[in-house]
Formats: sequence, structure tokens, C-alpha cells
Amino acid sequence: MDERRRTAFVTGGSRGIGRAICEQLAADGFNVAIGYNRDEAKAQSLVDRLRANGVEAGAYQGSVENLYDVKKTLDKVYDDFGHLDILVNNAGITADKTLRKMPAEFWLRVMQVNLFGTFHCCREALGFMLEASYGRIINISSIIGLSGSVGQANYAASKAGIIGFTKSLALEVASKGITVNAVAPGFIITEMTGKIPPEIYKKIEGSIPMKRFGTPEEVARVVSFLADEKSAYITGQVYGINGGLYM
Repeated sequence: MDERRRTAFVTGGSRGIGRAICEQLAADGFNVAIGYNRDEAKAQSLVDRLRANGVEAGAYQGSVENLYDVKKTLDKVYDDFGHLDILVNNAGITADKTLRKMPAEFWLRVMQVNLFGTFHCCREALGFMLEASYGRIINISSIIGLSGSVGQANYAASKAGIIGFTKSLALEVASKGITVNAVAPGFIITEMTGKIPPEIYKKIEGSIPMKRFGTPEEVARVVSFLADEKSAYITGQVYGINGGLYM
């Protein structure tokens, strides 16, 4: 293994935005540890492709909402690669209902994965980063955490929470060689947005100043920028990627 390469761990890295982030970071020359929950075949297929392109990669199964899983996974990543330099907290879920109809289970589940998962991964990764006096943490929030959305109070609260968490953690570690930033995508072409009914999809598309949904690769480019060693003076920021829908 080439010890000169930085190592990135991406949660929810086997598909959608996470997959594009893994591919972009590998293209940038990082070793990539792909975190996934269920689809082992997709994760392993991505590992094989990244390795074929000349970087070291591995797939790591676990659930970000489970602190034991997170600790076990990050310890394994560190053992395999010898260091952990970049953390991308991308794993997330939705469970939509208007508040009056929302079961408490929907609220708790979304918070546990989106917000608690980010907390768990950051807390465990920080041990390795503080020891090395270096780190890049990029948390994936959402336009919904900035603007709100009908039927998504739980999702909006979790993604807004990630923004506040990002700013607070950035202050805590600013003098330690570690930057912490957030990316807030708008409507991106993924499996999740692919479930939107066609008539609603067209309505959303028409409301976006650029008149289109974004691509996972466009999100990955911003993550790549923030993960770079030269982005050392950028911390506590939120980068919107939304085609002008929210400014």
C-alpha cells in the first residue's frame, strides 16, 4: 500500500452521490474506503473499478446509527490503510409525512441515521485526525435543511442540525489542522429523486433557475475541492449546489 496517498472514508459510498464522491476522490489520487449498509455487490463492484484505476480501495459494511458499528468500521479502515485523513458523511435517509401524520419512529429513524450518524462518525474519526494533526471532514447536508419542505420536518431538522454541528465542530478543531465543512445539494439525479412522480418532477425542474436537476458528479466536484490539502483555510462553511434554487 502506498503510504503517501491520503485515505478517505465515505459513508453511503456505494451508490448515488456517495458513489460519485468515491470515484472523484479516487481520480484525485486518494485511497478510498467505501462505507455501505446493505448492497455488498454494488460496493464490491466499485472497489474493483477503483483498484483497476490504480488506487487502493476497500468496502466496509456497517450502520452509521450504531456507535459500535462505526467504531469497529473506522478502526478497521485505520488498520487497513494506516491512516484516516478525509471523512465524508454522506449516508442519509428520508421518511416523509406531514407532522400531524408522522409516526415518532419516522422522526427517530431519520435523526438516528442523518444526524446521529454524522456525530458518531465524526467523533470516532477525530481521534485519528487529532493524532495526525490533519483532517478534512465534509458533511452532506441538503437544501431542505436551509429552506424546509412540506412533509419533511424530520429530514429538514436533521439536515439543518448537520449545518449547526458542522459550524460548532469547525470551531473546536480549527487550530488542530482539521477543517470541517458542509455541502448542501439541491435536487440531484439519484435513486431518491427518481421516485418523484413525473408531474411533480417537472414542476420542481421548472422552479429551478437552471431548469434541470444536478448530477452526483457536480456534488462530488465540490467535495473534492474541500478534501484537497490546499483548502486548508476553509472551515465552517456551507456550499450550496442547487442550480440557483436557494441563495
